[in-house]
Amino acid sequence: MIRSMGMTKKGVMLNDVDVQRLMMPDMKWYWVDMEAPDVDEASLMAGVFKFHSLAIEDCFNDLQRPKIDSYASHNFFVLHALNKKTLEAEEVDCFVGKNFLVTVHMNESPGINKLWTQVQGGSLKGDGAAILFYRVVDQLVDEYFPILYRMEDRLDHIEDNVNSKSYGSLIDEVFNIRSQLLHIRRTVLPMRDLLYRMLNLESLSHIQAHKAYFRDIHDHLLKLTELVESSREMTSDMRDSYQTINSNRMNQIMMTLTIVSTIFIPLTFIAGVYGMNFAYMPELQTSYGYFVALIVMALITIIMLWHFKRKGWFDIFK
Repeated sequence: MIRSMGMTKKGVMLNDVDVQRLMMPDMKWYWVDMEAPDVDEASLMAGVFKFHSLAIEDCFNDLQRPKIDSYASHNFFVLHALNKKTLEAEEVDCFVGKNFLVTVHMNESPGINKLWTQVQGGSLKGDGAAILFYRVVDQLVDEYFPILYRMEDRLDHIEDNVNSKSYGSLIDEVFNIRSQLLHIRRTVLPMRDLLYRMLNLESLSHIQAHKAYFRDIHDHLLKLTELVESSREMTSDMRDSYQTINSNRMNQIMMTLTIVSTIFIPLTFIAGVYGMNFAYMPELQTSYGYFVALIVMALITIIMLWHFKRKGWFDIFK
């Protein structure tokens, strides 16, 4: 699918006109957006726009890392949008010239669609393609924030455990969020590096002329990086906390089993000795031998419990 818009030098907005019309001298700027271009639409890149073959090839390759390539008549940018459902990076390629912007993406881009509607409504302020390109980058970056804010809210709910979930399900959710943060980090950091390069490349005259705008996007990406890292640290802290809680619970269980086993060792010894059924055991002939043995076992149990209490073994249950 291909769509186009542009503005003449007289301030007339043109929508969905032929590409050849957009390239007339009376055009102040124009924007062509290609979503999953077919063979005929892709041929426009080389035949009409005269884009470099390597840049065109990058548009149809697998996901490229965010980058800048400079050519004689245009600059080629690889940007990344975030899929809100899968959190996977989706490539958005931009060809930026003196008075034109051509965007290419293989998947539907909500950010591009939203910006397209805004520009059609006359929201574009500035002198054309450079500001339009800034708006595209800014829109893609702004869409990172709601995703990260939702993750922060999920982490807060996990920390408060408002639904009283088990530790096992909570730790599974923490690891899931940590994995998602890793996906986002792989998108945010390369985009941050790209903006840094854009701000420091003197050859990008259209960006240098609007450096304050692109510096604002870079600041947003720095904030996003901090959000990702702080959320990852939170998941690490929560993971360590749950592991500590589980370790303490295991220690309590082991201590309980140790106390029970320790108490029953002498009791089992006494029961074993008097259960050997030898013919000549004087205690077996005593009328009160059974009760004496029970009393001795009870005294041993009480003495051992008192001793464990003095040693502080029961403090772990507090």
